[in-house]
Amino acid sequence: MTKLHSAGETNEKGEGFLKSIAIDAVIFGFHDDQLKVLLIEYKGTGLFALPGGFIRTEEDLNSAALRVVSERIGLEDIFLDQFYVFGDYSRYNPTQFKIIMGANGSVPTDDHWLLKRFISIGYYALVDFTKANPAPAAIFDSCNWYDLTAMPQLIQDHTRIVEKALDTLRSNLDHKLIGFNLLPQDFTMGDLQKLYETILGKKLLRPAFQRKVLALGILERVAKKWTGGAHKAPYLYRFRSGKPVSE
Repeated sequence: MTKLHSAGETNEKGEGFLKSIAIDAVIFGFHDDQLKVLLIEYKGTGLFALPGGFIRTEEDLNSAALRVVSERIGLEDIFLDQFYVFGDYSRYNPTQFKIIMGANGSVPTDDHWLLKRFISIGYYALVDFTKANPAPAAIFDSCNWYDLTAMPQLIQDHTRIVEKALDTLRSNLDHKLIGFNLLPQDFTMGDLQKLYETILGKKLLRPAFQRKVLALGILERVAKKWTGGAHKAPYLYRFRSGKPVSE
């Protein structure tokens, strides 16, 4: 339950939203050979969290998730995938949300709907870092990118949510065309290998990686990258939007 900005769209009883169900979004971006994650900081609290939101009573779940992510980064072209439901009782901690609400001038009663137990549906999103425009809501001090290796302490189980999203991303590397929104439209094989290595957290052998990726049938070669030097320029590739390459 990290999305108190949504409470302004409804009344104190939570009418207009599905109660006790929330969405938490792990928004990944790739920049300077580093995988980034978007985090928000609640105003006046020093508390950091994942972006999130609620589901409107007459809204599809996936539409709600897309809305939540789009509100934070200003993009519609987003790779978005549901990856897990977080419902352990240990994630329930109303104290943090009393602090957040108090910092924004609200003194909630103990039975306020935002202080009750929530389960959270996790989504991970892949976005073009260069096109994203992180936008904080009124109750945030910030909405910024952080390196995965330098995240601040997060509320509730949000660190676990990030770790679970990363594990899922690693498992889906070859099947989800994950580079579609993490790389520019045209890229070299070296660029793609750096992306894989960053996500997997290990080095890969270049010949074996190239054979593997080309065998997947997800790339098309579009041109050579001319650098003006005398050495042979690398080829440029792009993803084929899920369609296998014709031989």
